[in-house]
Amino acid sequence: EMSNTSLVIEFILMGLPHAPALDAPLFGIFLVVYVLTVLGNLLILLVIRADSHLHTPMYSFLTNLSFIDMWFSTVTVPKMLMTLVSPSGRTISFHSCVTQLYFFHFLGSTECFLYTVMSYDRYLAISYPLRYTRMMNGSRCALLAIGTWLSGSLHSAVQTILTFHLPYCGPNRIQHYFCDAPPILKLACADTSANEMVIFVDIGVVASGCFLLIVVSYMSIVCSILRIHTSEGRRRAFQTCASHCIVVLCFFVPCVVIYLRPGSRDIMDGVVAVFYTVLTPLLNPVVYTLRNKEVKKAVLKLRDKVAYSQEE
Repeated sequence: EMSNTSLVIEFILMGLPHAPALDAPLFGIFLVVYVLTVLGNLLILLVIRADSHLHTPMYSFLTNLSFIDMWFSTVTVPKMLMTLVSPSGRTISFHSCVTQLYFFHFLGSTECFLYTVMSYDRYLAISYPLRYTRMMNGSRCALLAIGTWLSGSLHSAVQTILTFHLPYCGPNRIQHYFCDAPPILKLACADTSANEMVIFVDIGVVASGCFLLIVVSYMSIVCSILRIHTSEGRRRAFQTCASHCIVVLCFFVPCVVIYLRPGSRDIMDGVVAVFYTVLTPLLNPVVYTLRNKEVKKAVLKLRDKVAYSQEE
């Protein structure tokens, strides 16, 4: 049946659903958000690297998070900006689409696992402060970080191979602003039920499982916070946990909404995906680090060092 049909060599990204008059405003908003995201996460990387006092397990995980967020946003947002400024910017080659899908799932799933590890790290730090240094030593911290990257790579390879081993013979319009498995499967010239089940299990259930582990960790943290004697200490701890939970919700809830619906091809999935592809990478530097006194002090120290070097 495939002998008389031509295989797709490029796809057309339809972008976010919006009125054409909003092209320029959306371009400006997303461009500013993207620039702030890259600069904010790059600042965190530089500050943590420059200050030896921040070479601890917590900031090691935050370094991984900032690195992921910087590239996770880069995988999708620049192409989305291109779809807003030019009709030709909507076109993406088949191989570029494969590459985008792989790195999107690689970085996204690695971040998912990293959030889980970070919540566990905070649980140990707050619940077992005297034993924390021994429990989360350098080697264990490195193994956990490497494990998140390897798990993300394996997950992404499975999704990419299963998605693109199918034949695509037209149409080639993807109802999304980047190449993701659910909207691409809609274009396949074959049965996709097995792929949809893999998406449900490999993405939806894994994301839900990580989210539940994070919830359990933070519930344990809250119990530990309630044992803090000073009201000021409890207030600060609760503020920190609340901020972290907001970021986690912005990342996990849209993932669960999109991937825990086998067979769903909702055109609004692109709007939902904005939360974890655009918003969360911008919030992470602010919530996890820039609100931290140690990081603020390190930023000021780095600023003074740069100013001093320029004077010389």
